[in-house]
Amino acid sequence: MRLPLRGFSASPTGSPIASSTIAVTGAARGIGLAIAAELAARGARVAIGDVDAAAAREAADALPGQVGGYQLDVTDEASFQGFLDAVAADLGPIDVLVNNAGVMWVGAFDVEPQTATERMIAVNLLGVIRGVRLAAPVMRRRGRGRIVTVASVSSRIAAPGESTYAATKHGVLGYLTGVREELRGSGVRLSAVMPSVVDTELAAGTEPGAMKKLAPRDVALAVVAAIETGRFHVWVPGRLGPLVAISGILPQRVRDRALRLAVPDQVAAVAGSSRRAAYERTLTDPGEQRS
Repeated sequence: MRLPLRGFSASPTGSPIASSTIAVTGAARGIGLAIAAELAARGARVAIGDVDAAAAREAADALPGQVGGYQLDVTDEASFQGFLDAVAADLGPIDVLVNNAGVMWVGAFDVEPQTATERMIAVNLLGVIRGVRLAAPVMRRRGRGRIVTVASVSSRIAAPGESTYAATKHGVLGYLTGVREELRGSGVRLSAVMPSVVDTELAAGTEPGAMKKLAPRDVALAVVAAIETGRFHVWVPGRLGPLVAISGILPQRVRDRALRLAVPDQVAAVAGSSRRAAYERTLTDPGEQRS
């Protein structure tokens, strides 16, 4: 029997995640793959969506339980709708959508390629909007559901060198805040998971600042917690939330000084380095794009 998600608290026999169909975007590698693995280990029926269809299928084959790999381009309406339809047909109605797909170009704002700018907006912001717009109405008709979006501490703080990326994440948080109110009382809950720097290909060559780099599994466990509790703001690590809140009430001059000490200058961090070259070609070369 499929357990309803309303309330979605753990039972004595284990997490109700075990009875759910969960779709994860951008899940063939990195944080998304860690999320898929954590959910599969808890007995969920998991759909791995990724623009790299072969990698999605390979990732799915390596995980236990009912896990499927699907081609998904979050920047394409038909692709996203086709993904959701295929998952529902194969694994059952989608209980949880995890919006994880994301890309990041790092460097000075005035040398950022236009293709990289547009790619970040298309994947990070419009991809999330598209996922919510397509999945939430179906969940609302069923009277239950979860949509968890992997955002970033950049939803509230912008590091030099990551200006467009931060803009997309600020946009994501603003969008989710508004839609959350529209869905109030519907049984559909939204969550924004906001980690600091995670040790993945996306963050290669960047500096973590005052916080040590997280492992992808740290974010995966936060996603699990978001699904189970329905909390809207989920910070990783948890102490980030109070620190960001405190910084927001400081006088601007004091806040600027504190953030310069805590938030690294990523322009300086990547200057003269080739560590991000291969990854960032996926943002500027249409033939290599992935998310």
